[in-house]
Amino acid sequence: MSDRPLDTIAVAKDEDGLRLDRWFKIHYPDLTYGHLQKLLRSGQIRVASKRAQSNTRLEKGQEIRVPRAVREPAAAAPSLKPPPGLSKADRRFIEDCILYEDEAVLVLNKPFGIAVQGGTGTKRHIDGLLEGMSDRFGGRPRLVHRLDRDTTGVLLVAKTRDAAAKLGRIFQTRSAAKTYWALVKGVPRPAQGKVEAALVKASGPDGDKVRKAQPGEQDRAMHATTHYSVIERVANKMAWVSLKPVTGRQHQLRAHMALIGHPIVGDAKYDGHLDLAQDEIEAKLHLHARRLILPHPDGSGKIDVTAPMPTHMLQTWATLGLEANRYEVSE
Repeated sequence: MSDRPLDTIAVAKDEDGLRLDRWFKIHYPDLTYGHLQKLLRSGQIRVASKRAQSNTRLEKGQEIRVPRAVREPAAAAPSLKPPPGLSKADRRFIEDCILYEDEAVLVLNKPFGIAVQGGTGTKRHIDGLLEGMSDRFGGRPRLVHRLDRDTTGVLLVAKTRDAAAKLGRIFQTRSAAKTYWALVKGVPRPAQGKVEAALVKASGPDGDKVRKAQPGEQDRAMHATTHYSVIERVANKMAWVSLKPVTGRQHQLRAHMALIGHPIVGDAKYDGHLDLAQDEIEAKLHLHARRLILPHPDGSGKIDVTAPMPTHMLQTWATLGLEANRYEVSE
């Protein structure tokens, strides 16, 4: 029986709501994103006996069918070709993003406008650039979490398979403290609060997004909690806020702020387009992963990294008379 071509693995309680590609990254860190996509397209990987996509959200108790090609590391990489080399410009791009590095961990300051992973029509992305620098990092780096294309800031990457597995468990158990800075429309009241709203995926003319779950949708809803705090206000028009997600759902911060009537400036998908006379403010998403604190995967202490703000947000802060370096991020 040990030679059977397929395994079925049940989704654990603490994996409820996890994306399928994230689940594979944790359990099979050597499986490349491209190979995962091929297995999904061919139907070799199934969730609850059904075809699935990389962004499928898992539910506790569901069974995931995993082919032998994934379970056996030697077969998990169908091509033995070395990763394609990168241009000097792309190598410099990644080097300039590095905030922290040791033998197990790499922390980047992700710029605006570049995807973290590949997808339909996306050829240049962080994951691919890191793979192209395997020679520099002593192996293929592995993404531990993700940021939206237009979100900037702290992005954690594992340099070894062991570190990827341990960091994945740290995120699963919510032992990582994440702080985001954002500029929102209006001023939230009260100045400090918590948003608890289950989210469901929804498609529309502006692409995939999430919305608040309605009665009868709890079977596919994802529990989501965000703490917010107003740092400084700009009259009653806008506010600089600190956001601390307890959960890590897709578009969680963007959707939660929109739900309480204060969408993030520059977020057209969630009604954050500017309708104010602020011509000096770029129409870009003003959401930045400012700080990440978590245990080091080797047990030697903790990782505590703060990412400088991107140029477009610094320019906006200057335009509005806000001092970006005035406030330290608290745990």
